Amino acid sequence: MPTLTNFYAIQDLSHHKTKDDCWILVGGKVYDVTQYLDDHPGGDDVILAATGKDATEEFEDAGHSKSARELMEQYCIGELDPSSPVSTMHSYSEKFMQLTKQYWAVPVTVVGISVVVGFLYLRKK
Repeated sequence: MPTLTNFYAIQDLSHHKTKDDCWILVGGKVYDVTQYLDDHPGGDDVILAATGKDATEEFEDAGHSKSARELMEQYCIGELDPSSPVSTMHSYSEKFMQLTKQYWAVPVTVVGISVVVGFLYLRKK
């Protein structure tokens, strides 16, 4: 594997998050996947949603094959600059959406229990 000499700050990735210019960060490496967007089996929107931040978790969660990992290497353009600060803070709305997706069962359960209790209360009358 060749030694990578180009280093990019996480802020650099935020300038490359369109369909015409798309960079992602996975495992500390920066990839220019613009040419691959149309060929991605999961669709280009999956990759576009992972731009501008560290997408390692999303990449690993998708369960990519060994051949997909090998294919990725041809799009590698550099590494994350170790001296640049990596912001782990998400915007409030992004955090709220993640919580909503994770904990949707809690409000549904509360509503369900309320309906059952209300039905039982009216039945006693």
